[in-house]
Amino acid sequence: MVHNICFSEEIHFDNEVYKLKYSALAPNTNGYGNEYFRNSENVGNWNKMIGVYYYPEVSNPLKYAEDFDKTVENTDNSILLKLIENKKADKAAISFLVNGCENAKKYFEYDIYRFEKNPNKGMMVLKYAVKHYFTNDSEIKSIAENIKKNNDKYLETIITSPIPLLIEKNICIRE
Repeated sequence: MVHNICFSEEIHFDNEVYKLKYSALAPNTNGYGNEYFRNSENVGNWNKMIGVYYYPEVSNPLKYAEDFDKTVENTDNSILLKLIENKKADKAAISFLVNGCENAKKYFEYDIYRFEKNPNKGMMVLKYAVKHYFTNDSEIKSIAENIKKNNDKYLETIITSPIPLLIEKNICIRE
């Protein structure tokens, strides 16, 4: 069983601890974004991260998720895995893969986003991302099997996890 305990500056998820290492006001959304990383990782160098984002101008999480879904499907280096909508609760979640490359190393970034109304105004987004690096086709096959096997479990965990309180101050920690 995965236990999720939220503290303001650290998150326990899937038996790992993530610390708040980046927070900033996003000019394009007028909302804050908080990003949590494991101890030895940071905003410029990570394999796993959790993000909490506030979009004060977005009032319809379901429409936003549907538009996000279309963007993923129409992006060449992305593969949609699953879109789940709960119309009664006005929540949605999406999982997808993005093919990327950094420092000459190829990877698949596995992303899950949850969209839901903020109780006061706007929308909250909870993100979980993992980079899976590969060098050959057998590694790609193994990554794909692992993600396929665990996608529903991670989606369920992100859907049921409490969204941490947003910390509205500028933070950038590089270790």
